[in-house]
Amino acid sequence: MKYILVTGGVISGIGKGIIASSVGTILKSCGLHVTAIKIDPYINIDAGTFSPYEHVVPHITDAIQEWVMRQAKVSVDDDGIEPEVCVIELGGTVGDIESMPFIEAFRQFQFKVKRENFCNIHVSLVPQPNSTGEQKTKPTQNSVRELRGLGLSPDLIVCRCSTPLDTAVKEKISMFCHVEPEQVICIHDVSSIYRVPLLLEDQGIVDYFCRRLDLPIEMRPRKMLTKWKEMSDRSDRLLEQTSIALVGKYTKLSDSYASVIKALEHSALAINYKLEVKYIDSADLEPAALQEEPVKYYEAWQKLCSADGVLVPGGFGVRGTGGKIQAINWARRQKKPFLDANSTEFDPETKHPVVIEMPEHNPGQMGGTMRLGKRRTLFKSTSSFLRKLYGDAEYVDERHRHRFEVNPELKQHFEDRGFRFVGQDLEGERMEIIELEDHPYFVGVQYHPEFTSRPIKPSPPYFGLLLAASGKLQNYLQKGCRLSPR
Repeated sequence: MKYILVTGGVISGIGKGIIASSVGTILKSCGLHVTAIKIDPYINIDAGTFSPYEHVVPHITDAIQEWVMRQAKVSVDDDGIEPEVCVIELGGTVGDIESMPFIEAFRQFQFKVKRENFCNIHVSLVPQPNSTGEQKTKPTQNSVRELRGLGLSPDLIVCRCSTPLDTAVKEKISMFCHVEPEQVICIHDVSSIYRVPLLLEDQGIVDYFCRRLDLPIEMRPRKMLTKWKEMSDRSDRLLEQTSIALVGKYTKLSDSYASVIKALEHSALAINYKLEVKYIDSADLEPAALQEEPVKYYEAWQKLCSADGVLVPGGFGVRGTGGKIQAINWARRQKKPFLDANSTEFDPETKHPVVIEMPEHNPGQMGGTMRLGKRRTLFKSTSSFLRKLYGDAEYVDERHRHRFEVNPELKQHFEDRGFRFVGQDLEGERMEIIELEDHPYFVGVQYHPEFTSRPIKPSPPYFGLLLAASGKLQNYLQKGCRLSPR
C-alpha cells in the first residue's frame, strides 16, 4: 500500500481537497486502484451534527495509525479489488493547535510504513500583493519550516498562486525549502477546478510518483484524462444558463452545501448549461419574516419564483422547516422541477406525525444514533422517473444519514392523493423515494445522492432536476436516456 498525505499551510481553504482529489483522479487514470481518507479532527462524538457555522476544539483518537491502515484496504471500486494507493487529506493548517496531534501521528506513521510507501504533498500559498505585483515566497518558506520542525518533510510543494510562478520564484522556493525544482508544483487560478488534474499532469507528477513510490504505472494514453480535458474545455464554452433555488438553513456559507453544489454543477455541465444557484434562507420564506424583516421576505420569494427549479437539501432541527414546506408547496402547485434530498425533524408533539423517529433509534440523541452508510433501495415501479434515470435499475445503493422516516401508517393516505412511493428499503418498511403524479419532476429521496455524484458521472436525481429545469427531461427519456452528441 502506498500512502500520499496532503497537508496545508499558511491559510485554511487553500485547496487541499482539490489537490487530493486531483491526485486520485490522475492515479486512477493510470489504471491504479485508489482510495481516499479525509481527516477532520473534532473532539465531539460526532462532528457531523455541527451547524456548519460552528467550529470546535479538535481531538485525536487512539490508534489512528492502525485505523488508517485498516481503512486504506477497504475496496471502493465495484470490482472489489483492494486499493493500491490511499490519498489522505489532513484537515486544518500546519502550525495550528488543531492539527498538531495528527501531524505527530503521521510523523510516526511514515516510519511504520517505510519511506518508499509514504509521500507528503504540502499545499501552500504564494501571495502576490497588488501594490508590488511580486510573488512572495516567505509564507511558503515559513510553512515548510514549521512542517519540518514537526517531523514531516514535503516531497512535493504545491504552490497556490493567482498567476503562474516565475522561474526565479520557483527556484527560490526550491532552494530555501530544500527540494528539487521539479518538486515545486504551480497551481495558479484557472477558469475551472476541473483543469487542476491537467495542470498537475503537465508538470510531471505521474513521473515523480513512479520514481518516488515505485508505482506500477504503464506510460500509456490515459483515456480518463482525455475525457477530463474535453469536459474542462466544454465548461469554458457554456452559453445557456439555468437557475436552481437552493432553500436551506445555512445559506450564508455556501461551503455548507459543497456536495450539493458540486452535484448540481456536475449535472449542469453534462447538459451544457451554466448553473446559477439562488441561495434562499428558508426562514425568510415564513410568514413571520414578513412582519419582522419584510425586505428579506420579498427578496426570498422573488428568488424562488424566478428560479427554473427548486432544491431543498437536508438539515437538522426545527428552525426554517416552515419555510422549506412553503417552498415545496409552491413548487408542487406551480409545477416547478423539485428535488428534496433527505429529511428533517418536525414538531415532536404534533398530533399528525407525517415524519417520525425510527423506532430502533434513541430519541433525543443525534449523530451516533443515525441510520448511516450505504443502503439498498428497491424500485417498486417501472414507470418511475428516477428508475429510468438510474438506467432502469431494479435497485440502487446510496448513502444514508438520518434518524427520521416517513410514517408508514400514512403511506396509503399519500398515495391516494397522487404521491407514489416508488422506492423502498429491502424490508419494504421504509419509504426511500417519492414522486408526484402529473408533475414535470417532483422527487424526494431519503438518502444523500450528492455524495456519489462525479464530474463525469452526475447523480441521477440531480441530473433529472437539471434536465427538467432546462426543459429537456421528457426528450431525454424518450430517447432512451441518451443525450445528443452535441
